[in-house]
Amino acid sequence: MLTLARIAEDPAVLTRHLESCGGARLVFRPLARTDAESLGDFLAGLSSETRRFSTFDGYDLAAAEELCAAIARYDKLRLVLEGEASARMVGLLEFSLSLTPGDVERYRKAGIHLDEETDCRFGLTLADAHQDQGLATLVFPLICEVARRLGKHRIILWGGVLADNPRAIRYYEKNGFQRAGSFAGPDGHTSLDMILDIVPPLAGTPPSPR
Repeated sequence: MLTLARIAEDPAVLTRHLESCGGARLVFRPLARTDAESLGDFLAGLSSETRRFSTFDGYDLAAAEELCAAIARYDKLRLVLEGEASARMVGLLEFSLSLTPGDVERYRKAGIHLDEETDCRFGLTLADAHQDQGLATLVFPLICEVARRLGKHRIILWGGVLADNPRAIRYYEKNGFQRAGSFAGPDGHTSLDMILDIVPPLAGTPPSPR
């Protein structure tokens, strides 16, 4: 099983080379401490609409520097998707290996017991110019691979997904996520909780409650 420290020491363990349906060559890899400037450009370039759907604390170089400084220090793993030739970031993927009390309580009310040993949180943000090009679908098998290699069996959405974001909801449902309820965020907007089993249950094992 991979650890955050091992990934920071040897990013190649999770580095993959991909080709989009349009022929663009991409690199999927862990965020590095030297990525602050590139990450800052990525965050600053996100539109107000994309920011509304994301969970970042800031969208400038200072926020990027904080994310890079946090590598292997806490419970988060961040990976980037970038152009192979340009090295320009086009996507940021985030895993959290811890669960919030709010997550645990909401899922409990839905009849689902969350466990930090087996469950993780996930979020994906793509640059505006690279949305609706199949990149999220392209990297989805890698998302599941990363979670498995971290020893996780299920993925929940980091902060849920806004109920007025049908494109994202369709994407997650297409890739096997199941709805687990809804909740109102601090801003009063409704979000949906969604969960994905990434390890097939053993024969004779009852399915996770929904």
